[in-house]
Parts: sequence; C-alpha cells; structure tokens
Amino acid sequence: MSKGQPVPLLGRIALHLKLITMDQLTEATRAQGQAGGTKNLGAILVEQGHLTEPQLQDVLRARQQVVAKAKAKQAIAQADATPEVAPAPPARPAQAPAPARPANAAPETVSPSADSGLEGDSLFGDDPAPSKPAPAPEKPMALETNEAPASPSPSIEIEIEPTAHREVSVEPTAAPEAKTPAPTASVPATGGLRTGVVPRPDAEAPGGANDLIALLRAGVEKGASDIHIHAGSPRRIRLHGRFTADGNEPMSPDEAERLVRSSLNAEQERLFDERGELDFAYGVPGLGRFRVNVYKQQHGCDGVFRTIPGEVPSLEQLGLPTSLAKFTNFHQGLVLVTGPANCGKSSTLAAMVDLINEERRDHILTVEDPIEYLHPSKRCVVNQRNVGPHTETFARALRGALREDPDVIVIGELRDLETISLALTAAETGHLVLGTLHTNSSIRTLNRIIGVFPADQQEQIRNMVSESLRAVVSQRLVPTADGTRRVPALEILVNNMAIGNLIRENKTFQIFSILQTGQAQGMCLLDDSLNALIAEGTVTKEEALLYCDDPKRIKG
Repeated sequence: MSKGQPVPLLGRIALHLKLITMDQLTEATRAQGQAGGTKNLGAILVEQGHLTEPQLQDVLRARQQVVAKAKAKQAIAQADATPEVAPAPPARPAQAPAPARPANAAPETVSPSADSGLEGDSLFGDDPAPSKPAPAPEKPMALETNEAPASPSPSIEIEIEPTAHREVSVEPTAAPEAKTPAPTASVPATGGLRTGVVPRPDAEAPGGANDLIALLRAGVEKGASDIHIHAGSPRRIRLHGRFTADGNEPMSPDEAERLVRSSLNAEQERLFDERGELDFAYGVPGLGRFRVNVYKQQHGCDGVFRTIPGEVPSLEQLGLPTSLAKFTNFHQGLVLVTGPANCGKSSTLAAMVDLINEERRDHILTVEDPIEYLHPSKRCVVNQRNVGPHTETFARALRGALREDPDVIVIGELRDLETISLALTAAETGHLVLGTLHTNSSIRTLNRIIGVFPADQQEQIRNMVSESLRAVVSQRLVPTADGTRRVPALEILVNNMAIGNLIRENKTFQIFSILQTGQAQGMCLLDDSLNALIAEGTVTKEEALLYCDDPKRIKG
C-alpha cells in the first residue's frame, strides 16, 4: 500500500483484530486496484486465504458497529452545535415558526449510507458505489477517502479488541470540541465478538495487553525460553532448561484470566471458550513472536508463551554443525528433525528452510500449528499455512499441497497416520519434505513411522521409507557447564544402501552399528556427540549422563 493511500475501514478493523497483516492487506488492495475496483476487499481477502468466512462476518459486524457509533457521535455533535431558532416576526403569521431543536434531543435515526457497504449487495464491504446511492447524511463522514468532508465530523475510535499490537483509529477530520462529550462505550457482546466469561480489558487497564507485554519482555530479557502464567501461583519461566519462579506473589485467577484473554482476538477467544484450550502465535512488535498454548484448569486460566526470535537463526547461531546444510540440497525425499519437547527442533528446521530460501529458486510451502518463524520470500516463494485459520488439518493441507506445485513441503509435526502417509507420498512424488517428530533417536523414529501403520501395510511402508528417507537429525539441548546457555547434542543418520536394506528387512536394531562406523558419511551417535562436548569442557559429565542413551559410553 503506497504511502499516503487511505486504509479501508474494513482493512483497519481486520488489522486491529490481528486477523491479517499489513503485507496481506497491501496484497489484497493491490489486487482490488488491478480489478478496477470492481471486487470487494473482503471477498479478495477470503479468496487469497487471509480471512475465513466467519472471520469476515466478525469484521463486517464490527465495522457496522463502528459506523453506527460514529453516526451517533456525529448526531450528538450536530445537536450541540444547532443554534436556537428565534420565533418568526409577527408580520408573517401565515408561516409557523420552525421548532427549535433542544441540545439534548435524541439524534435522528440515520440508515447506513450506500458508501458504508453494510447492506444489500455489500456483504463483503468496500463495494464500488451503487448506481442509486442512498441519500447521504447532511455532514458526510468520508470514512474511506482522503477527501475532506463539507463540514467537520467527529473522529471514530475503534474500541474493538484493544491490544498493544496496533492502535487503530479512523480519523477523517479534526472534530470541534463538543459541549457534552460523547460516551465511548466498548462494543457490546454481540455477533460473536465477545464470548469470554471475563471481559477483555483495555490495553492500558490492569491485566490488559500492556501488562502482558511487560511480563513477556521481562522474560525475554532474562533469556527465558518459556514464560508461564498460572492461576494461583507466582509467575514462572524456563531458563536454560530449568523451571524457576519469576516472582513471589501468587497470581489471582482473575488476573491470570485477564492476561490470558488479552492475547486472544475475537475468533481465538470464541474457540478458547468452546474447546477449553488453544494453540496460536502471538506477535509483539520490537520484541518477537511467541508460540502460545492457553488452557483452562481447576484453578482458572493458564498460558505458556514460548519465545520465537524475530529473525530466523542460522545453523552457526544455533551451535549446529554446518554439515547439516547438505541436507537442504536434496530435491526429493524425506528429512526429519526429531527429539523430545523443548529441544530446539523448530529452530533447526527453520534454519534449514532459511538456507533453501536463500540459495534455491523454489516454491516452499509450510504447514504449521501455529506458524512460528516467519519466512519472507527471498529467492524462493514461501507460503505458510496455519492449521485452523488456513486449513482444517495437516492431512487436508498436504492433500491440497500436492496440487499447489511446491518444490519443498515443510510439516510442523508428523502427528498421525494420515499425515505420515501423505508425507511419504509427497517425498516419493518428487518433493523434498522436511518435518519434525517427537522421538528420542533415529532408530525410534523409523520404528515410529512404520509402527503407526496397520500390520498388513508395514511391509509396503518399509519399502517406501527405505527409498524416500534421506536423513534423520535427532537432537537434545544440554545445559553448559557455566549454566549460561544450552548447546545441541546430535545423533545423525544418513540413509545409504546398507541402512535401506535393514529398513526393508525389518532389522532396524542393527542400524546402531552403522551409526558407530559411519562418521565418514556424516553419521554420529548421540553419546559420541556428548563425549565431544565433555572433551571440549562445554558440558559436564554429570549433565551428559542425564541425556545419554547408554551411560557406559560416556567418558570423562
């Protein structure tokens, strides 16, 4: 969107509700311009996948409330500014004097104008003007134009879902100071916009978005990987893998719920009330992004915020060997990053995707729940899809992906049989598939992929895995000896003819010996990686014993 170009009201509200980004709005308005203004902005946002139909309906209802409130304010201002009408002189008795309008009289009802796009064919809003526009009010509002109105009109403040992310207001012109200030009531709980038991506070109010952001900022500045909000307990953070208190005062259930709900937009709050739990991403300008899980428990509402840096880290920044970069050179096959929770899988996967984005000219399609690292298109075109807002399930997104001409498919997590099956199919049909799995070693990863299928299909799956698999990177994050950070310890399996034969013959337990002797091909055992860290003095033997597979193999 060019500088100085007005932002449509529908777009401003969608931005304010955190349903779209400014880049998405710019893309949609550009498409509307290319269509000659004949298509609705709302319809374009839905076509481009930036909004769902229910989300659009929420935005339209919010816009209708904003316009109605603005007109009410305008009517009050007009009433205040209306001078008293003196009686007509007695020389003209035939004409009755015009009745004076009291300053406190109720404003006249004004029906939505044709330009507001709130009725008739304007379901998606921002329609071109119809051939027979409805009569405009005496003082036009100019909601979505740069033209100055004939007379000053009051500003319209959007008070829907207030957050500290983006303060949105529509101010057509400077308003004269009214004699009686108009009340600024929050949007009522209608149209699915307010479904929570506890009303969401304003950003400035105690327990509002500003308090949440201050809490998150304090955690990030301390280097926490996770910030916890627990009803009835003091704040907690996870620092270098250890769970510690970040305050002495227990958080009341009401305070915890206000903080949790301040991170939700209207649609997320509705889903949270329906399901009792929700995963989503939460971005704070200047601070970064957070992968969030909020849930209800016996004491109230809790939330866990996992920090995601604003910039995608490189392999070197993560302390990973640069040899992993060779796994991004494949043009077909399956590359998996595995490990337990909170071991850095998402960061490792993001670093590999960023390498492809910088070095190749391909179409990268990601399916995540939620979207964590943001990948701007560099040499590649990157499309990121979020399970929930953009697609119903991983499996549905993967079925669609096979018809969307991707070169690289990134799967946030291989969760179930259908997702694993489609990932193997995509890897077999000429795509590079990158994904994560919650397993503790490369051998367990292979057994998990094969074992999820029924017994009568496992032989076929073993053949598919033996041909499609390219590499498995299994990692842990181990606290350093000085306690200031965590470093990765890796087990790396690179598929070759010997490993492929063992997979087909259902002898995966023999892969361990190939990992021991496969250093020349870039293979490594987890215990050997831990021994190298001990030898460097990076980690202690006591700490390594907590993460190893075989304590007898740990030296030092």
